[in-house]
Amino acid sequence: MGLRLPVGGVTVLLGPAGARADTMAALDPGSARCAGGHASLSVLRLTAAPGDDVQQRLAAVAQAGTGTASVVLVDRLTDGLAAHDRRAVLAALRPVATAGRAVLVDDGDPIAALSVADTVLRTPALALEQVADADELEQLVG
Repeated sequence: MGLRLPVGGVTVLLGPAGARADTMAALDPGSARCAGGHASLSVLRLTAAPGDDVQQRLAAVAQAGTGTASVVLVDRLTDGLAAHDRRAVLAALRPVATAGRAVLVDDGDPIAALSVADTVLRTPALALEQVADADELEQLVG
């Protein structure tokens, strides 16, 4: 699968849960390349174990922000958290992206994830779209 993620922003996967899971599973960290296709990029996949609390998840996001990964795949990192904790973890992704990384998020709560999104990636077609304002967010999920 060929996919170009925008650098410096958060991209959120939208679509049926199964299609989102298939997309995340199909991404091969070993094949990540720069836009020119010649340089290999480091990829970090963030996930959470069922018992991980919000502090552990926030620490993982903070570590991603200081690490060398150019691409951060956030794979259902907020599963099992209360709404306010989900928002805190998702908000912590913004500085990770703005530091020059491409961040792709699949979340069990796509509405919450859209609150930090710059772009969305619709599955299964893999159509990338800009998110401009709150009015467009309502149309994306409606």
